[in-house]
Amino acid sequence: MSAVQVEGLRKRYGGTEAVRGVGFTVEESEIFALLGPNGAGKTTTLEILEGFRQRDEGFARVLGLDPGSRADSRTLRERIGLVLQDIAIEPYLTVQETVQRNAGYYPHPRGVGEVLELVGLGDKRKDKVRNLSGGQKRRLDLALGVVGRPGLLFLDEPTTGFDPNARRAAWEVVRNLRADGTTILLTTHYMDEAQELADTVAVMAEGEIVATGPPETVGGRASGRAEVAFTLPEGVFADELPLAMAPDENGRVAAEVEDATSALHEITGWALERGLSLEGLTVSRPTLEDVYLSLTRNTAEDGASAAEPVPSQS
Repeated sequence: MSAVQVEGLRKRYGGTEAVRGVGFTVEESEIFALLGPNGAGKTTTLEILEGFRQRDEGFARVLGLDPGSRADSRTLRERIGLVLQDIAIEPYLTVQETVQRNAGYYPHPRGVGEVLELVGLGDKRKDKVRNLSGGQKRRLDLALGVVGRPGLLFLDEPTTGFDPNARRAAWEVVRNLRADGTTILLTTHYMDEAQELADTVAVMAEGEIVATGPPETVGGRASGRAEVAFTLPEGVFADELPLAMAPDENGRVAAEVEDATSALHEITGWALERGLSLEGLTVSRPTLEDVYLSLTRNTAEDGASAAEPVPSQS
């Protein structure tokens, strides 16, 4: 059984359809990243799956349960974990007290000490929540999300406000959770985060899924045109090169090519015949961010669309 199954999901607000026939599957023990600009429909889709909003049409199952069913509601709450962008936490409790309180909501929680070590807050257990830094509070959010030993964890922008070292430490926590059998549905605006963590990514734009696949191939990324670039050797002019390549202000030349292997063979063969060294020679394909921007180019990137309401904090 898949951890999440969605088919033909639709949600309307007045005359605006925020989610338009969305469908995807998240397999057990998979990290699945749902990407898209603000207003694309991600929040509505996730809140339907979390049981906070009712769908208008379509099929949805989360760990085999219907998230829109009142009869399944309690069981669903006990089996999923949520790490939302903003979580209300009592500021005068200690870190340990906060996690201990939430552990009591679940039938088989992880040990509090285990959870605090897992998220890197073991040395902060006696600190008041109000005294934590922004990054430490985000770690506490993660602790609250995993203390119930969820089968499925929803992570909404989990590393916002983290410095680079803290982000990589958080990535390791996420990988460890997946290795332990937890399925993770992630949203993030950091393309490197999706690249590092996700087994599968789905890109949403204007209420629809516009591409799905592994980060390495989604949106035709693996077959996209490659760029070959290097620093123009001293004493060589661009019109002498075997490919049409114009130098920039730093003397670096580049060309987009369909067949990177043939182009590289032609360029290096030309250089070897002349005894030239091609400094800074690189071959690169479109990044995940390049593909993402191409797929969402016609969508509003700044500010939430009127098609999608403010995220629920329930």
